[in-house]
Amino acid sequence: MEYIFTFWVCYMLYNEYGRVASMRLNFLASQGRKPEQFTVLVRNVPGASGRSISDNVETFFQKNHPDHYLCHQAVYNANKFAKMARMRNRLQNWLDFNQLKFERHPDKRPTRKKGFFGLWGERVDSIDFYKEQIKYLDKKLTLERQKVLKDSNSVTPAAFVSFNSRWGAAVCAQTQQSKNPILWLTNWAPEPRDVYWKNLAIPFFSLSIRKLVISISVFALVFFYMIPIAFVQSLANLEGLERVAPFLRPVVEWSFLKSFMQGFVPGLVLKIFLYYLPSILMVMSKIEGHVALSVLERRTAAKYYYFMLVNVFLGSIVAGTAFQQLHAFLHQSATQIPRNIGVSIPMKATFFITYIMVDGWARIAFEILRLKDLVIFHLKNMFIVKTERDLDKAMDPGGLDFPEALPSLQLYFLLDIVYMVVTPILLPFILGFFAFAYFVYRHQVINVYEQQYESAAAFWPHVHTRIVASLLISQLLLLGLLSTKKAANSTPLLVVLPILTLSFHKYCKNRFEPAFRRHPLEEAMNKDIQDHASESDVNLKSLLADAYLHPIFQSFEEVDLVEVKVEKNPDDIASSSPSSLSSPSPQHAHHLEDETSDNVQRYEVEPPHTTYHYEVESPNYMYGYHFESHYHGYQY
Repeated sequence: MEYIFTFWVCYMLYNEYGRVASMRLNFLASQGRKPEQFTVLVRNVPGASGRSISDNVETFFQKNHPDHYLCHQAVYNANKFAKMARMRNRLQNWLDFNQLKFERHPDKRPTRKKGFFGLWGERVDSIDFYKEQIKYLDKKLTLERQKVLKDSNSVTPAAFVSFNSRWGAAVCAQTQQSKNPILWLTNWAPEPRDVYWKNLAIPFFSLSIRKLVISISVFALVFFYMIPIAFVQSLANLEGLERVAPFLRPVVEWSFLKSFMQGFVPGLVLKIFLYYLPSILMVMSKIEGHVALSVLERRTAAKYYYFMLVNVFLGSIVAGTAFQQLHAFLHQSATQIPRNIGVSIPMKATFFITYIMVDGWARIAFEILRLKDLVIFHLKNMFIVKTERDLDKAMDPGGLDFPEALPSLQLYFLLDIVYMVVTPILLPFILGFFAFAYFVYRHQVINVYEQQYESAAAFWPHVHTRIVASLLISQLLLLGLLSTKKAANSTPLLVVLPILTLSFHKYCKNRFEPAFRRHPLEEAMNKDIQDHASESDVNLKSLLADAYLHPIFQSFEEVDLVEVKVEKNPDDIASSSPSSLSSPSPQHAHHLEDETSDNVQRYEVEPPHTTYHYEVESPNYMYGYHFESHYHGYQY
């Protein structure tokens, strides 16, 4: 039966891997022009005396990719600026709230105390107070922004480099750029929505140290979490608890309490212990320094799965019968551990049935009802929501919780594979869970959740690997179990099965995984040819110019920036090709609009072979723009 189940699982996995890989390639081929298709993230850019990081990037790629390099966007360490901008948003929110309050009751202006959180100090007018605070913070934002833009130390040794073709970006992203393998490191840029900007400023050298520290921390967390889980699982074995604490016998022997503690309490308490764990692991993944939200979620999901494998599965099996097996574990050799675990597996079938009902079935019910989100929304609406902006944030459904949902599904699949031969009575409970989960999650993804980013099925190789790992675990545990069932002669027949499973995994890895790790040059070239044939008028540079613009440049409202626009005559826009937007035709005059005041001033730039210098000074900045008109257009 183990051979039959293994071959069936491998057959289904092979078909699914091929189908997902094909869907991924078809999806990428069917997309229109997206910034991430033409952009590469370059890290560990070497410095040069007297030259900026931006100059080094431009010089390097113009030299080594002269036919395909288009432009680049430097990465700034603007974390302090972003923190101040968030503070300003909070102050603006309080100002809006007090203004709405005053509009509803014009006869009474709102007031507050100037002290910490308005708890003490002189009582002042709230509207004037927040206006002064915002004005003061605007000055600090202006100074901080100027500091970031002018200080060379604020530019990190990283950049988003864009190319004029997918083929050029694929070559750059998948090749070594320098003879020194730790310099000019290139990878595909994440989708703009997927970039985690805070970690782009982390120096490359510290990434290895961070990963080492986090690996040790995760190991310690898994180890120390075993202590409370072992205690909880020991509650399910009341006979052992009576031997350790005889004074509890009158309480334990009460039939109702005994049934309740053995059947319901262990699964419930275990769920409580695991409630905050995904958030802790997400913080650890952020400290590791990953630069994409999708990677952060994949790494968090991996940590959570390993944690559940060790603590929930193995920990429950070992700790749940710890009072019976303690002597064996302490006095027998390590080779006897699989045998002892094999003995424990059937004894824990009841616990896992209750765990599936308490955690799995209840999870699906809460997922469709969203009771937790409903309660949190009403709490926010009662204590936090003050303006329409707050209400929109409170009502945001977010996206699917991959770091918690995926490891849980993989754990249930592990239980399914382990118990399908040992204790098949577990299968109806798991099959019922997966049937409900399919319909519920399908509904939630289509109708409730909002997509946070597009990773094009990048999670699937990790799912495939963990299902294969579950197969290996089930085979090894069955070997230990059979050695206790007077079936020692048949046990060697299963030794071949893990070898075949590993061979299958290696074949799938070589056959399908490259589609998730690299982008074929053939596909990139075919897509470029199609674009040239069907979308020849698309201005690629205008698409990529602001795609990876750092949030520091997108905070116009916070710092009262001066906006300067280049426009064409309305009659010319319809007749000109889109490519002319970045290099306008010299036959027409162009206009500059100064929007610093209510009166828009227009300055005409004469046709070819003229030079015009234009400056505008605002209370916060002075900008100088120098336009030169040439035969094929103008530059600025």
